[in-house]
Amino acid sequence: MWPLHAAASLALAQKYSCVACHQPATKVVGPSWKDISAKYGDGKGTAAQLAASIKAGSSGKWGAMPMPPQAQVPDADLQALAQWLLDGAK
Repeated sequence: MWPLHAAASLALAQKYSCVACHQPATKVVGPSWKDISAKYGDGKGTAAQLAASIKAGSSGKWGAMPMPPQAQVPDADLQALAQWLLDGAK
């Protein structure tokens, strides 16, 4: 079931255009998924906290470039994306 979860999360990242600013291992406009996982994974943050941050947007967490709010993404999809990131986006 794990690979299906990962595929679904990658599909969500593509569906909501996360890939325009974020990539698996390389910083583009925003941090890589690997860097997000390193910063917030291993108990340093919860999926609910990360999902809320994605929904509300932020600035100053990763440098000068702000992340625009993603309020159009349904909460269930935000939660799935956040958990996927915390799990290493694999």
